[in-house]
Amino acid sequence: MNNRINMKKSLIIITYSLFFSAIAFAQNTLTIEQCQRMAKENYPLIKRYGLIERSKEYNLSNAGKGYLPQFSLSGKASYQSEVTKIPIDIQGIDIKGLSKDQYSATIDVTQTIWDGGVISSKKDITKASSYAEQKQLDVDMYKIVYQVNQMYFGILLLDARLKQNALLQEELQRNFDLISSYITNGIANQSDLDAIKVEQLKTVQNKAQIVSNKKAYFDMLGILIGQKLNENIILPKPNANNLTISSQVKRPELELFDAQLVNLETQKKAIKAGYMPKLGLFLTGGYGKPALNMLNNDFSAYYIGGIRLSWNFGSLYTQKNDRKLIETNQDNITTSRETFLFNTSLETSQEQNEINKNKDLLKYDDDIVILRNNVKRATEAKVANGTSTVIDLMRDVNAEDLAKQDRIQHEIELLQAIYNLKYTTNN
Repeated sequence: MNNRINMKKSLIIITYSLFFSAIAFAQNTLTIEQCQRMAKENYPLIKRYGLIERSKEYNLSNAGKGYLPQFSLSGKASYQSEVTKIPIDIQGIDIKGLSKDQYSATIDVTQTIWDGGVISSKKDITKASSYAEQKQLDVDMYKIVYQVNQMYFGILLLDARLKQNALLQEELQRNFDLISSYITNGIANQSDLDAIKVEQLKTVQNKAQIVSNKKAYFDMLGILIGQKLNENIILPKPNANNLTISSQVKRPELELFDAQLVNLETQKKAIKAGYMPKLGLFLTGGYGKPALNMLNNDFSAYYIGGIRLSWNFGSLYTQKNDRKLIETNQDNITTSRETFLFNTSLETSQEQNEINKNKDLLKYDDDIVILRNNVKRATEAKVANGTSTVIDLMRDVNAEDLAKQDRIQHEIELLQAIYNLKYTTNN
């Protein structure tokens, strides 16, 4: 019943995911959250969830069959050099000895009544191991979120630089036209125009590099999410003001550590079941010569039935060390958990500092861009008056462009730092 419910839930989740993915492509947009979800669904490792569940069901079924009657069939034919004889002679009575050739075929049936908890322990271990495998898979699947984030923000940064490149080309063309008019009026010369042309060519060259890098990032993101992407797909930039940041760690690794501890605890309980007494019924049916009556030298059928109690004390010799070994493994997992939380705390602190740094830098970026624009305008006026050179103007144009590039860089780095923190804490 639970499996059917889980399967229904999985089908519903997949259906909704495909539905929203279709909507996203129909609208020609793809958010970072949609990319993360699609990447998980496309990752080949996701198939292991079904395989783990299937293996668990098989193992549970096999363990449960330990309560079914167990059958065994055996046969034997033998010849022996000597047989048992009665050491007395009675006059008038012929007592035949046993044949030296003997035959038997038996079928044994055993039924467990109480196994000391062995089967129950096997089921508990199977469930705990399967759960730990699923949590390990969660950890492996979670890593793809980081890859998606890197591709997504890489595209956003390149896209912003591409737009800025277009603005720079417009600015350079405006200056080219302006200097061309100055040449006509005798204020500037051809070398001034050549200086602008060099900057235009460098800008075109830079655009080609940005376009190439953006295509490579799109191709990698498309592989991750299992979709053929083109540059017409819009990747919306997340709004930093709407993003919630929490320092509480909810990483899947913590659930993995808990699952591993539970798994070891079930193994510890299984140690006790190993040295508990076992109680069961048995029935043996046979046909042979001789049968139960050793004095009867003819073939005959027979049976033996009863109840059997067995108690193996051999595991008592090692149970103390077995417990200590499991406890040592539990301590190792606890240490790994503490180390993970310690390292995560360091990463969280670094990422929070990165967020604060970019926020501080963004406070001044707009003012710097405005001031750089003022300086450029002033230089344009000086060039028109003949008190400054085109080289000075290109320097100020590039300085303004660099200031705008810095603002773009800081804005994207702020968003990426926020999402890195969200990844580190899984919030």
